[in-house]
Amino acid sequence: MPIEVGTQAPDFVLKDQNNQPVRLSDFRGTSNVLLVFYPLAFTGVCQGELCQIRDEALTYQNDTVQVLTISVHSPYAHKAWADREGYTFPLLSDFWPHGEAARAYGVFNDEKGFANRGTFVIDRAGTIRYAEMNLPGDPRDQTTWKKALTDLL
Repeated sequence: MPIEVGTQAPDFVLKDQNNQPVRLSDFRGTSNVLLVFYPLAFTGVCQGELCQIRDEALTYQNDTVQVLTISVHSPYAHKAWADREGYTFPLLSDFWPHGEAARAYGVFNDEKGFANRGTFVIDRAGTIRYAEMNLPGDPRDQTTWKKALTDLL
């Protein structure tokens, strides 16, 4: 089960597709965060979801919202995928310790060895305001994310 709405978001430091560290707490006080865990890069449902984020960038990535996406792939795999698909938001590597961030958010799938489709909206104070989890083959409905982000404005 994902961690509950109203709790403080667990902090993490993960490397992005450019091998640069990204710390969740660096966005406190400045930006709301849309945190999207996805199972695997280069897969159909994951690609569709991230392409929708890319295509609706003004909704998801703007002066008030920072998108952070996370999977267990290495920064190098994320770099290849980001370059191929034109993703400009951070693709963070939960590679090692394997799945540690996904576990902290309650979305790691021990049976499969990767994250379920966990989605969290985190406000500027670092509090989780929206949380959902779908299984790997179950695509998410992004209209609920948009509403959760709009509710923060």
